[in-house]
Parts: sequence; C-alpha cells; structure tokens
Amino acid sequence: MDLNRRELLAKCAALGVLTVAPSLGLAAAAEAWTEAEKKARHATPQAEFGPFYKREAPNVAALRAPGDPGLPLAIAGAIYNTRGNMLPGAKIEVWQTNHIGHYDLQGYRYRATLLADAGAAYQFTSVMPGHYPARVCQHVHFAVTATGHQPLVTQLYFATDPVFEGDPDKNYTKDPLCTSRELVRPVMLTGDPQAVLASVKFEVVLEPL
Repeated sequence: MDLNRRELLAKCAALGVLTVAPSLGLAAAAEAWTEAEKKARHATPQAEFGPFYKREAPNVAALRAPGDPGLPLAIAGAIYNTRGNMLPGAKIEVWQTNHIGHYDLQGYRYRATLLADAGAAYQFTSVMPGHYPARVCQHVHFAVTATGHQPLVTQLYFATDPVFEGDPDKNYTKDPLCTSRELVRPVMLTGDPQAVLASVKFEVVLEPL
C-alpha cells in the first residue's frame, strides 16, 4: 500500500534513515515537504540560439510601432526557478522577425531587453512573427539569465501556426528545431473585428547552478 508523506517520513525516522529536528516536528516536516513539491516546476526546454541574435537590444516593452502591419501580439509571463521561486530582476532578451518573416539585421526592430519586475513578471507587445524562409514555424527567441541560475536559450511557438494544422500535439515535430511540445503555447484573440489582439502567456523556468 502506498504511504502518504507523513507515514513515509515516520517509517524512515523509525529505521534511522531520517532525522527531524525537534523544533520542526514530523508533521510540520511532512507538510513543508509536500508544499515544496507542489511549488516545484519543470525547467523550460532549451532550444537553438539561432544566427540572428544581437547584443544590447533596447530596454523597451513596445516592439510594435503604431501603424506596423501584422497581427498585434502581446506576450506576458513570469520567471521562476525549478523550486518554484520567483526571480525578480531576471534579464529577458527577445528577438523575432517582422510579420513577413524578415529579421532586422541593421537595427533593433522587434528586439528588446527586458527585466522581470518585483513580482518576476515581464510583458511586451509585438506582432505575430512571419515564417522565416529557413524555418518551418513562427517563433520568438528568448535568452533568459538570472544570478545563481543556468542561462536559458529557448523559443516560443504558437499553437495557431498553420504548420501545426490545428493539432500541435501531433504536428509540433514538423519543425525539427521545435524541441518540445511545451514550447507551443495557446493563443487568445481579443478585441473587435477592427482591432484584434493575440495574447500569449509564456512562463520561463530556470535551473539553479
């Protein structure tokens, strides 16, 4: 029969393979362990860095300028570590193509450097990226760093991408550089027919050093 956490700790303590400080107590230790596991998160999968990264992108949250063509896009999330702790001050670098799949190699259009706020949250506005000729899927590049944690390079994909034919569970491997189904996120459309906005949530989880 499976043991619950408290029963397991009690058995380990009886066998001498676990010691619990008197100030903590077995019940409190079991509860704390359970809560810690509830907070635990899986690290965000790594992805290819790509050839179009540029250092020192501006610290701006509005990548889309007024009048830019393409479907307006808002991306938001938060930065955590695998223990479930928030990482305020984490550095998030993002870069993507414009709506027809072209990177700005001369300047910094659709590129930004962001810092997670006191609640570890970040957000920016852009346009839905186009299909770059050498790639299969629409994507946004992320490079995320935080003190005491392993740097992460990954990519965000969109479940609405025509490449997935409405079924990313089945078709995400059509892009060999899409390393995980977890990187394909749902898209929410809001607004009215004259002002549609696509929104995506993308939380990022880093591994501690």
